[in-house]
Order: sequence, then structure tokens, then C-alpha cells
Amino acid sequence: MTIDYEAEYNNRARVPEHPGLIAGWARDAAAYRETARGELGLAYGPTERTKLDLFGDGSGPIVLFIHGGYWQGLDRASFSHLARGLVSRGFTMALPSYDLCPAVTVATIVDQIRQACAFLWRRFERPITVAGHSAGGHLAACMLATRWREVDPALPPGLAHAAYGISGLYDLAPLVGTSVNTALGLDAAEAKRLSPLFWEAPRGKVFDAVVGGGESGEYLRQSRSIAEAWGNAGVMTRYEALEGENHFTVIAPLADPESPMTRRLAQLAEMAGNP
Repeated sequence: MTIDYEAEYNNRARVPEHPGLIAGWARDAAAYRETARGELGLAYGPTERTKLDLFGDGSGPIVLFIHGGYWQGLDRASFSHLARGLVSRGFTMALPSYDLCPAVTVATIVDQIRQACAFLWRRFERPITVAGHSAGGHLAACMLATRWREVDPALPPGLAHAAYGISGLYDLAPLVGTSVNTALGLDAAEAKRLSPLFWEAPRGKVFDAVVGGGESGEYLRQSRSIAEAWGNAGVMTRYEALEGENHFTVIAPLADPESPMTRRLAQLAEMAGNP
């Protein structure tokens, strides 16, 4: 059977009401920033977009949330409200922006998020739980599988001890022939090189692959595939399809302190030991 990858990865076409959902993110995020305790616009890198926002008092476990947008859209300002759930439970959440394709490559974005993780380590000296949505799920998986001593010998190998991917993309090859790739500029070899599904599995670490149950077959496959492959290679993996959720609604539970998603992320963050 031939798979129509253009249709499978066109989330906006699959969810016609997406403009209202995205606008709602921006409104809720702006309202949260007005009252939340935190630090905004901390520079972790040299460019205007390599900045992050911190919410919480810095005393609890650290969770980094990476936004999506197919590596070519959105920024941290639309997702501030997703910190509410964990911050209400005493955690600290960091939300970075990053430079976007086609101005930079996907490989550059992976390196930038590594810089954000290193920034947080140098500030707090505590392991980080990395979460991300869509392209951010890809980046979260990349952080878990990063060999941190190769990035900087001063960084601990357990800097990112667990990751939580929400509707993530872990095999980039199917995107090469789609309109998504117009900005990314990936060829087959680079797509495979940047696919964490094919990286050395981060054995002994924890990875949750969560996806909306109403998403395309390809998005369901992406999450199942990495949970199975990494699980067979010694990673403690978990796969879950959230019934009735689409690509844009699936992240909403993070704003609720009592949601199963927030509770699971809290559990992962509390598992952090000495790296």
C-alpha cells in the first residue's frame, strides 16, 4: 500500500479548527506570563531566538519543554501556560525558542537545544527531564540520546535522564518528499542521520512516547516505532495513544496540575538522581 506522506504529515489540514487552537495557546500563554513567577528571555546562545523562559522558583526538579512547528515556526511565547501544571506542583520549567529553518538547518537546531540543556546544567547543576511536542518531541529524543561528554567534557553523561515525547517525529525520512521539507532541505542521508530512531539507544534511561489517538497513522507509527526499538535496546520506554486527542489538543493537559500527563512528567522528573 502506498502511503500519502503529504496527507499523513499535514496536521493543519487534518484539524481544520487549528487556527483557533493556536490562537488560544497564545492567549493562554500571555495570561499566564502576567501572573507567573519566573525569568523571561534568558540568553542560552548568541542569537535573538536562542533564549529561554524559566517558570518556578528554581528549587524543584527541572523540566525543559521544547515547542513544535516542524522546526520552521512558532516560539516559546505561545506555550508559557503549559508550565502551569508542573510549576503548581513545585517544579521549574524552562521553555526555549530556537532559530528556525530555512535560516538554519535541523542539525543546527539540535545543537542549539543542546546549548539550552547545558545552560540549565551550569545554572542548576541538576539533571533535566526533557519534554517536547511534535518537532520538539524529536528534539527531546535527541537530547536523551546525546553523548554529553562529547558536547563538553565538563557535562555529566546523565544530564538528560528522561524524556517525554508528545506526538514526536523520530524518523525524518518520510518528510523528505513532502512540502514540510521545502524549508528543511533534508536529503535522504541527512534525514536518517538526524533521526533518533536510528541513533544508539540511551540504555538505562527513560523515554515516553505519547501521541494523540486521533492523529494520522504515521504519527502513531512514529511513537510506536521508537518505543519498540529503544525498548528492545535497553531503554525503559512507554507508548500511549491518548483517545480523542489530535495534534493540537494533545498538549493541553500539561496546564493542569492534576492531569495524568502532568503527573507522569512529575514522576519522571522526581526520578532524577545524581548524573
